[in-house]
Amino acid sequence: EEKARQLTTQKTEVERKNRDVEVAKQELEEKAEQLALTSRYKSQFLANMSHELRTPLNSLLILSRQLEDNRDKNLSPKQIQFASTIRQSGADLLALINEILDLAKIESGTMAVDISPVPFADIREFVDRSFRHVAEEKRLGFAVDVDPSLPPTIRTDDMRLRQVLRNLLSNALKFTEKGSVTLNIVRAGQPEWSVDNQTLNSAGTVVAFSVRDTGIGIPKDKQKIVFEAFQQADGGTSRKYGGTGLGLAISREIANLLGGELHLNSEPGLGSTLTLFVPLDYIPRSRAVAPVQPPAERLKGGPRPRELAEVPPPPANAPIPPQAASVSHDAADDRHNIQPGDRVLLMIEDDETFGRALLGFARERGFRGVVTPTGAQGLEMARILRPDAITLDLRLPDMDGWVVMDQLKHDPQTRHLPVHVISASDEERRSLDSGAIAYLQKPAEKEAVEEALERIQNFLERRVSRLLIVEDDEVQRSSIVELIGNGDVISDAVESGEAALTALEGQPYDCVVLDLRLPGMSGLDLMKAIRDRPAFRRMPIVVYTGKELTREEETELRMLSESIIVKDVRSPERLLDETALFLHRVEANLPDPKREILRRLTESDQALSGKKVLLVDDDARNLFAITTILEQHEMRVVYAENGQQALDKLASDGDINIVLMDIMMPEMDGYEATRRIRAQSKYTKLPIIALTAKAMKGDREKCIEAGASDYITKPIDANQLVSLLRVWLYA
Repeated sequence: EEKARQLTTQKTEVERKNRDVEVAKQELEEKAEQLALTSRYKSQFLANMSHELRTPLNSLLILSRQLEDNRDKNLSPKQIQFASTIRQSGADLLALINEILDLAKIESGTMAVDISPVPFADIREFVDRSFRHVAEEKRLGFAVDVDPSLPPTIRTDDMRLRQVLRNLLSNALKFTEKGSVTLNIVRAGQPEWSVDNQTLNSAGTVVAFSVRDTGIGIPKDKQKIVFEAFQQADGGTSRKYGGTGLGLAISREIANLLGGELHLNSEPGLGSTLTLFVPLDYIPRSRAVAPVQPPAERLKGGPRPRELAEVPPPPANAPIPPQAASVSHDAADDRHNIQPGDRVLLMIEDDETFGRALLGFARERGFRGVVTPTGAQGLEMARILRPDAITLDLRLPDMDGWVVMDQLKHDPQTRHLPVHVISASDEERRSLDSGAIAYLQKPAEKEAVEEALERIQNFLERRVSRLLIVEDDEVQRSSIVELIGNGDVISDAVESGEAALTALEGQPYDCVVLDLRLPGMSGLDLMKAIRDRPAFRRMPIVVYTGKELTREEETELRMLSESIIVKDVRSPERLLDETALFLHRVEANLPDPKREILRRLTESDQALSGKKVLLVDDDARNLFAITTILEQHEMRVVYAENGQQALDKLASDGDINIVLMDIMMPEMDGYEATRRIRAQSKYTKLPIIALTAKAMKGDREKCIEAGASDYITKPIDANQLVSLLRVWLYA
């Protein structure tokens, strides 16, 4: 009986414990659900907050930039300085917003890493360019030392590594009043990092990025809190140094994402050393997000400015020359070996294998080669390096190749650079119209690549361009020669098509300007005769005529020529602009009056003039700011404040050429509005550009999936917006 009672008691106790465990399990599940719900609410709040903060910033940055440019020349230097200060303050506020969002992304596990080979020489150049002038202004010593025993590159996330180094160096310079700041990049070994860091322990080589300063230092009791968000060692109301206290917190989390860690060693009054340890070859770890390789964006809906279908890799025996195998996988290009007098070729190419092949061929031709895989880096390198020529792929992971081409050809610093397009798409006509010197379609044979580089080389060796003018009116001939000018251009003028063909047989020309009304052979027949000859097939032809053209005539002329200019009050300015583009003239070398003509033309764009834009945004400030940009280019703007109004406007207005669609709007957001527009067959080719804050991961992908043709982030960059409009309105 006693044993039976004990067993009954034990059974009752076990049942009670089981019930307690079940209750605890249910409580844990409820808390997990609450945490997941809280995380979703937090992400949604951050997305909304980003939109609400960036919306006023958008108009602030756009309008202050308009004032700073002072297009009407009616502001005093002090007023321009005020506008510049406003714009810089807005940019600083935007940087703060981005920091807060970065921290939220890390905490929620939505920050991805993009792994690629990063040359140490690039890191040195970035640091030197970004911080040396700051150190010089504060009269501090500044040095960047790279261990020569390290290989040329490290495989990691380039953007995130730069972000950490920017935070560390900014802090070092901020807290150092005298002495020096030094960045040392060396091999590290145990026991420099934590003994329990399995990622670093398993890495073949660990790299240490040590930022050492001679500043104020950090007391021992404050060294832990500086790594906490919004915490600072100098955090009182009387603090001397500004900042949010986010930099080191974000840097520590990014170090974890990269498979490494961040260490601090400091003594008050003696300075600090912050060291970032990361593997030489990235190793995913449990805390990190798996690396996301940047896919080529597949833009959906609307006319394609480039090919969008997946292009299979070229056969190994045909397009990729055997010399490519001789270039090491980690071989650096020549960007840090360029000497005065060297001829530099910039290759904007995201295919690593083909990029190596191009680099090898460029070196064989005597070029210093610089290879960059993204459009943004390509534009930056073009402005920094001022290369002699550029090869451009149209399929790039970060932006459309046509946008890169447009920005190159609308920037006075890069407009004259000869660009050879090398792409898988069949876009030769458009490439030449955009100002390219030639086009090569992938997959390309070895001989074709060599021929392309030879064409670039021959172009560069001709120091003077030749222009042929075909015009029967003697006064007009003389005025065109006077307008174009000489010096870097030799202009030959003839009065008939027959004389033009004779001149072309005698010597090569870089561009032809012709009238349609000619004695004997007409201008149209002359163009056909020129295009029938292989030697002249790629030569740019600019039609300069006073004849009123029918739609059929204009269509036929566009197939044969690069540009059509109808003579009117502003046509001489456009002729100067078009010939400067196709002759690759250096704008800085032109006389002041002609540079002023080209500057005025940038304020209104013929490709945009008269086109109608539907601007969909619920914020009046955004509407005003973006309209200011569009009206400068003589575009017609109609408005809608939400998705439903956008659908109504499209239904009632049949001549809208393009839509700018904000994403976050009341009643019907931009995603739903875009989907409904695309559901109507008559709008499948209508370009729709999404305006997004790009606050959270996946925003861009959601825009494209909804049917957007392309997207642009807020705050909107005016030049980028105009480039996108030109690309998508290309006819």
